[in-house]
Amino acid sequence: MSNSFSKEERVAFEDILEGFNDALVLSRNVSIYNTESSMMERTNNVIYRPQPYIAQSYDGMDQTGNFGAYTQLSVPATLGFQKSVPFILDALELRDALQEGRLGEAAKQKLASDINIAIMNVAAAQGSLVVTVSTAAGDYDDVALCDSIMNEQGVQAFDRYLALSSRDYNGIAGNIAGGATGGGAARSFGGTKSNTAFERSYVGMVAGFETYKLDYANRLAGATGADPTMSTLAAANNYYVPVATSTASTGETQNVDNRFQTITVSSTTDLPAGSAIEIQGVEACHHITKQGTGFLKTFRVVQVVTGTTCVITPPIISAQGGTDAELQYQNCIVTAAAGRTVNRLNTTTAPVNCFWQKDALEILPGRYAVPSDAGVAVMRASTDQGIELVMQKQYDVNTMKTKYRLDTLFGVVNKQPEMSGILLFNQA
Repeated sequence: MSNSFSKEERVAFEDILEGFNDALVLSRNVSIYNTESSMMERTNNVIYRPQPYIAQSYDGMDQTGNFGAYTQLSVPATLGFQKSVPFILDALELRDALQEGRLGEAAKQKLASDINIAIMNVAAAQGSLVVTVSTAAGDYDDVALCDSIMNEQGVQAFDRYLALSSRDYNGIAGNIAGGATGGGAARSFGGTKSNTAFERSYVGMVAGFETYKLDYANRLAGATGADPTMSTLAAANNYYVPVATSTASTGETQNVDNRFQTITVSSTTDLPAGSAIEIQGVEACHHITKQGTGFLKTFRVVQVVTGTTCVITPPIISAQGGTDAELQYQNCIVTAAAGRTVNRLNTTTAPVNCFWQKDALEILPGRYAVPSDAGVAVMRASTDQGIELVMQKQYDVNTMKTKYRLDTLFGVVNKQPEMSGILLFNQA
C-alpha cells in the first residue's frame, strides 16, 4: 500500500503551489507552448517551433514571375531543465509542523527562481538587439533607446518587457521620483507615479516596456585586447542563406536552426562567447520594408569554434546570395569590403538588463509520469502557465525518516533573438 498525504500536508502543498505560482514573475511574460508527453519522449524531448513568416509584395497587376515558395524557418526547443528539491525529516522533526512548512517554502522559492533564471540566462545570452549607454541608469531616454531599436527593425509594439538589475532599476526610479522630490528635472505625472517611485522604487511602464526589478542579474565582462576584423565581400561567404531543411548524404531530411551562423574573423582571441558586436558596413534594416535604419546591426557571439571562426546570432542575411529566402528574411544591408572592423560594444563589465517582445521567448512546461501506486505518495498540480509541480513522499521504517521531493520539468527557448536584446550601462 502506498504512503498517503495527510490533510495538513495537502493544505501545505496547496500553499506551496500558490506561492510558487506567485513567484513565477518572468514566466508570465513569455509565450507558453504545452507539449504532449509521449511525443516528447519519442523525440528525445526536442520539438521544432516555427518562426514567423515575412511576406514580400510586388507592384503591378501582372505577377507572373513573382510566384514562389516561402521558406518556413523553425527552431529547436528542448525540455532541458529538470529541477528538484529533495529533503528529509525524521520522526522527531515532524513533531514540529512548521519545519515542513519552512522547507516547503524554501523549495518553492528555489524552483521558481530556477525557472526565472533559466529565462533570463537565455535572454541574456541570445538577445541580439544591443543598446549601450555611456552613463549610469537614470533617464527615460535610456529605455527609449530599446524602444527605438525594436521599432526600427519591425518588432511588434505590444507585449514588451524589460528586466533590470536592482541598481539600474532604482536609478530610473530615482529619475522619476525627482519630479516629486526636487531631486531631478521638474516634470508632471498623472496620479501618483512620482510618489510611488520615491516611496517604493517602483517604475512600472516606461517607453512601451513593462519593467521588472531583478534581485539577480547576469554580468557581461568588458572587452579586452584589440577589435578583430572580417571581410564582408561576397567571396568571403560571411553571409547567410536561410533554409528550412537540410538533406544528409544518406538522404534523411532534417530541420535547420537558422538563428545562428559561423563567421570567419581575423582572430577570436579577444572575442569570447557573450560578446556584443557591430560590424563596420553592416547596417540593420527593417525586417518587413527592408529599408536601412541608418544604424549598424548588432550581433552576439554565441560560441568560439576556432582561432578564426565563431558562431553569432542573428545570422548576416544580406541578400548577397540573391536567393528568395534571403530576400524574404533579409535583416541587414552590407556595404561590402575586406578588413571590416568588428566593434565590441561591451567595453566595461556591467549587469545585463534584458528586454524582449513576448513572442520571442517561450517556455515549454513538461510533465513527469510518476506512478502513484509504487509505494510513494504523489501530488501534482499546475500553475497558471501550465508549469507542473510534483510533490512526492516516502517513509523509511528502518530509519523513521520521511523523504520529500518537489520537482518540475520545463524548457526555455529564444525563438527569435532579433526580438530580444540587452541594455548595458556605463559603457565607454
